[in-house]
Amino acid sequence: MHDKTSTVRLPEDHDRRLRNLAAATKRSRSYFIREAVKRTLDDLEDAYLAETAYENFINSGADSISLDEVERRLDLED
Repeated sequence: MHDKTSTVRLPEDHDRRLRNLAAATKRSRSYFIREAVKRTLDDLEDAYLAETAYENFINSGADSISLDEVERRLDLED
């Protein structure tokens, strides 16, 4: 597996904070950028894919059913 290079434009204050953190911890800025991506990518994927699926459903015009109806159909009622 090969690492890929990406260019990221950061606001000046984020870059300053990143440089300060890297200097204080003696780690590279790249290390912290990779950590930030690794820690947030799953959440971003979940959020944006769910949003896209919801928009697709709304735009499809399909009928929705209530949670009560889902539970009834799956025989999950209390």
